[in-house]
Amino acid sequence: MAEHRTMQRGALLDAARSLLSEGGTEALTFPALAERTGLARSSVYEYFRSRAAVVEELCAVDFPVWAAEVENAMAGAATPEGKIEAYVRRQLDLVGDRRHRAVVAISASELDAGAREKIRAAHGGLIAMIVEALGDLGHTEPRLAAMLLQGSVDAAVRRIEMGVEEPGSVADTAVAMVLRGVRG
Repeated sequence: MAEHRTMQRGALLDAARSLLSEGGTEALTFPALAERTGLARSSVYEYFRSRAAVVEELCAVDFPVWAAEVENAMAGAATPEGKIEAYVRRQLDLVGDRRHRAVVAISASELDAGAREKIRAAHGGLIAMIVEALGDLGHTEPRLAAMLLQGSVDAAVRRIEMGVEEPGSVADTAVAMVLRGVRG
């Protein structure tokens, strides 16, 4: 029974990722989840009490995986500049990933305070990864520099999602800009 519930919960989360990446937060409804998974609508409520609960679970499951990919990319770099470049590039590489699209859709939605706090905490963990590299470069306020650096990454993500420029060009420009800024 527990294994069945785990599989059903996983199927619901996978359906939620698809709905979010295809249609944004408006597409994430319990009837749509039920249709995608073949469950009765009332059964969806047995797993999640609300849309916010689905969002919270997605954040709890997907954000650590995404963050681990960024952290692994940084671990392969030998210098602070290399770590910063890996941090930026890996996040931008993940823009097309379904998990990323779901997290972005989630972040843009109107959520309850608990879900927003979990997203903020997860994002804070991502930002914390780069603080040490910025400190190694001599920044006196590496946390502030990390937050500003992440703002540049977020802007680059939005440009990639708009589809106006080639993703590689956006990544190259973002990396060059960030590296000039953190060295200066």
